[in-house]
Amino acid sequence: MNISRQLRGLAYQVFYGLPLPLRRQVARAVSPKFLVGAVAVIRDSEAADPGRVLLLRQPSTHGWGLPAGLLKRGEMPSVGAARELFEESGVRVEPGDLRPGNPNAIVHPSASSVDMVWFGWVPASSTPLVVDGGEVLEARWWPLDDLPKLTWATARLLGVYGLGPRAGELPPSVPVSEGAPTRPGSAA
Repeated sequence: MNISRQLRGLAYQVFYGLPLPLRRQVARAVSPKFLVGAVAVIRDSEAADPGRVLLLRQPSTHGWGLPAGLLKRGEMPSVGAARELFEESGVRVEPGDLRPGNPNAIVHPSASSVDMVWFGWVPASSTPLVVDGGEVLEARWWPLDDLPKLTWATARLLGVYGLGPRAGELPPSVPVSEGAPTRPGSAA
């Protein structure tokens, strides 16, 4: 056995011998830090395939994006997605009615962030869109086969789930057959 393996083994023994609160402090000090956000992909439950998706135009971006934002400390991801959706578009969806994307988490190592992605369906014809004019300038339903200019992040995220202009450009680790959840009550 070489010396580096022995030192590593000794380090693990010392680490696991520490009280749990101290182990957590050590882990927090040496672990990479990531911001965690929630993204809501909201589809029109009345539209025929390929359907429509709710997009937002914000003053800080050059293109349309999805309702999204950072989670509050201790907030469950589906609750954060529902909160951001309501704050940015006026659309209210119960957190339990959102379905996790597969994959549910999209890791952005270069930005040190993780997006938890949730899908929901509402009837567009009876769901008013309300924006504040500050954080969000406009909210609108767009046909998936005729999307406006999207932000790079939105095009990439939708593509992971087989939607939008980057559909089919999936990372190799994402199973193609298990992307975006299907509408409740529809055949998968």
